[in-house]
Amino acid sequence: MLDGRPLIDVHLHPARRASLKLDWATWMQGFTPPAGLYDEAGDVRPAAFDAYLESEGVDAAVALAEYSPRVTGWQTAEDMAALAAANPRRVYFAANVNPHLHYPVADELERQLALGAVALKIHPVHAGFPADDQAMYPAYEICQSAGIPLVIHFGTSTFPGALNRFADPALLDRVLSDFRTLNIVLAHGGRGWWYDAAAFLALADPRVWIELSGLPPSRLQTYYAKHNWARLTRRMIFATDWPGIPGIAANARAVAALCPDEETASRVLAGNAMEIYHLKPAL
Repeated sequence: MLDGRPLIDVHLHPARRASLKLDWATWMQGFTPPAGLYDEAGDVRPAAFDAYLESEGVDAAVALAEYSPRVTGWQTAEDMAALAAANPRRVYFAANVNPHLHYPVADELERQLALGAVALKIHPVHAGFPADDQAMYPAYEICQSAGIPLVIHFGTSTFPGALNRFADPALLDRVLSDFRTLNIVLAHGGRGWWYDAAAFLALADPRVWIELSGLPPSRLQTYYAKHNWARLTRRMIFATDWPGIPGIAANARAVAALCPDEETASRVLAGNAMEIYHLKPAL
């Protein structure tokens, strides 16, 4: 709990230093981890990670697997499952599949779901494929049938090798049309060139959600200035893109202060995530 409210962060990257392609300083982006959070090899200690989240007021967190050797490297589902095992009521994780690496993608997604994944995160910009790639459709069908969300990196990336053309919102049109009951979470909320597109999609379609990872709270109202703020905030899900942030609690307090009322703040900080990701933290 943070200031009497439940808090869920659905976008964290507790990466292993040895499997990162990026250099450590670029990855950390100025974040100074508390003593003991990482071991000597640069791996997050599961119990320390759980304690850190508790200290930030986080009731549930979703760590992200990522198979993007082109840009960021490898953060496996097994890595994330090991973190979740330290406290399954607080730490969850999202699967990741890459059609250039996994075939059939459905088999790999089923394998990661069996490890305990609660969502599928895809990373077209880092992995180098369009979101409407037909090779991904079997994975989307699994998500729709299982009732788990599809999380899509929806914004620019400045990391070397990123292909930002694959974040074009037009690529979502066919997916939304072909999967009529699939919840889609727009990670990074259209960061860079597509804030208006993200807002339009979230306001027009009740299956689409804006996820706030990597967006400074102080800039949110500027990013979405063309849209009804009171309506749009109800379509938002709190997230940070940890570790490159000032702090989870600091971001959460800043986001809550922007919400038009207490009900909306509670939905943004936890309620929407609990509904869409089916999380059951120990509150």
